[in-house]
Amino acid sequence: PEHVMAEPEWVFNRAGGAMGAMAVLHCSLTEYVIIFGTPIGTDGHTGRFLADDFFTILHGEQWAFDAGSLERQIYRPGDQHHLEYGTAKAYRMPGACWALEYARGNIPSMLPFGFLDSFTSTLDFPAVWATVRISVVAMWNEMVQGKV
Repeated sequence: PEHVMAEPEWVFNRAGGAMGAMAVLHCSLTEYVIIFGTPIGTDGHTGRFLADDFFTILHGEQWAFDAGSLERQIYRPGDQHHLEYGTAKAYRMPGACWALEYARGNIPSMLPFGFLDSFTSTLDFPAVWATVRISVVAMWNEMVQGKV
């Protein structure tokens, strides 16, 4: 309980072309847990990270494919889409879709991907500021507790 945010704040996130909303439940230098999703569908690039990313579908569907793949992968409630360290895919949430996302690895290296669309497309600087504030405060609180 001391590592989970008591009152998560919802913020918009546009990354890799996909638009959704997220609530950060936990964030440290080496891990994060968020709820991410959309009630209207979205699609984009997963990003390519110095981390493993586990995307567990709670509601709806996520479709994904690897470059060169002729078939899509379909993830439904209870399924977990594991994006391995250093890999990337295209994905779509064809309708309402919500997921619990857990990432483990170099979390600060993931942040530029999460912000770049805000500087080149949406210009939603309040969402960028909220994401930075939430992440930095959570990372600081974890470091104070001895968790990196």
